[in-house]
Amino acid sequence: MPLPRDPLAAAAIPFLPTTCRADDGRPAALLAPPASRAAAAAAAASASVDAGLRLLPARPGGGLGGAQEWGASTDAASVELRRAPSPAPSPSPFAAPPKASPLLAPPHVVRPLPSTPQPSHDPQVAAPVNPLHRHSWRAYGLVTAGGAALLVMTAAFAVYCRAKKVGTVRPWVTGLSGQLQRAFVTGVPSLKRSELEAACEDFSNIIGSTANCMLYKGTLSSGVEIAVVSSLISSKNDWSKECESQYRKKISSLSKVGHKNFINLLGYCEEENPFTRAMVFEYAPNGTLFEHLHVREAENLDWMARLRISMGIAYCLEQMHKLNPPVVPRSFSSTTIHLTDDFAAKVSDLDFWNGTKGSDSVTEGCTMLDTESIVHQYGIILLEILTGRVPFPEQDLPLEQWASIYFEGKMPLAELMDSSLGSFPEETARALCDVARSCIDPDPSKRPRMAQVAAQMKEITAVGPEGATPKVSPLWWAELEIMSAEAT
Repeated sequence: MPLPRDPLAAAAIPFLPTTCRADDGRPAALLAPPASRAAAAAAAASASVDAGLRLLPARPGGGLGGAQEWGASTDAASVELRRAPSPAPSPSPFAAPPKASPLLAPPHVVRPLPSTPQPSHDPQVAAPVNPLHRHSWRAYGLVTAGGAALLVMTAAFAVYCRAKKVGTVRPWVTGLSGQLQRAFVTGVPSLKRSELEAACEDFSNIIGSTANCMLYKGTLSSGVEIAVVSSLISSKNDWSKECESQYRKKISSLSKVGHKNFINLLGYCEEENPFTRAMVFEYAPNGTLFEHLHVREAENLDWMARLRISMGIAYCLEQMHKLNPPVVPRSFSSTTIHLTDDFAAKVSDLDFWNGTKGSDSVTEGCTMLDTESIVHQYGIILLEILTGRVPFPEQDLPLEQWASIYFEGKMPLAELMDSSLGSFPEETARALCDVARSCIDPDPSKRPRMAQVAAQMKEITAVGPEGATPKVSPLWWAELEIMSAEAT
């Protein structure tokens, strides 16, 4: 029988006296069973090496077991001796016969002699292949192949879905997640007309209009206010390919800005029945800069509020001009500057396009204003903020020409400034007038860039980007997640 691996088990198994016989059949020695595994292995190995004997172990029932080959016994003995921590034998619980002399193990580790492997006739000698290993490798291969196939199918489906979507609009990089991120099919979330209809009270809450679109105010179920700009075109037959191209270019350009002093694009609506092309924006509830400067019913702006507004506009335009290509508002004046509850400026660009629909001017609308023109317009707005005068009065000189009287030294500063301001720091006011004068230079090549204007304004006013941004940012993203999930 094979030697047990556990030392306690080896000591507990009763061994019967074992007779070792030589090849000629004579008894060689009567071996008493040892109590430890190490002694048993040493004795068996010594007997096999010295006499080349065949060991016949006795079974627990008293009979002799089948003969084992010499090579197998020496291998087992060598393995057991390597594992045994101490080769010292312990007292045996069995009494040895009087004429038998026990074999002592040699002081060195017995190694098997090289021999030619003998064929074994015992079916237990050859270790059978474990079927569990074969099945585990087969299962591992099936799982790997299935995972690879699933990955390929997922990638193919993603490519197919991407090809089905419109590729003219680049993704809007945000930190959003969940349903809203999955709803980004063209860079911004696509919203349902029914949701916008409910938010805008069946599109009855009109707050403005242009030559080609209508502006509505809406309120989401969470109480967050939005602005919806919808095209006046109500038939697909009147919506040309040029209109569709400009509509998508508009979404693309607006989605790149993402500035805190900009009326950011929140989503769009595109449906065929009824025909709808609309854009959803943030809503600034405190009116426009034009209203606060020139309408008596509006709240008057103090000196610090005017400085903060002028700096917010400058920082926003600087960011828009840094983009590649630069994003230029299609129309830019004090009427397109909206104010938040805390009187922070919000630059807007709500028109779909400039020009008449279907004409060449539609596709060329984005080139009607360039960065130099925007710098000039900023100078005009800055003069509005300082003087409180409208750019084009009905019975007086245009603001630019009227201010040139001061620039020529023919008008005192006190007469130039808005009388409703009361007292103001004259040195700061003069420096701001110099910035406005450089912006409205008749030669566009001599006008500063918006980055230079913003740097000069910051040095004069000491108002940084954080001081010019709105203090309140409504949490409209959670509501948009729900609306986007329903739209998909």
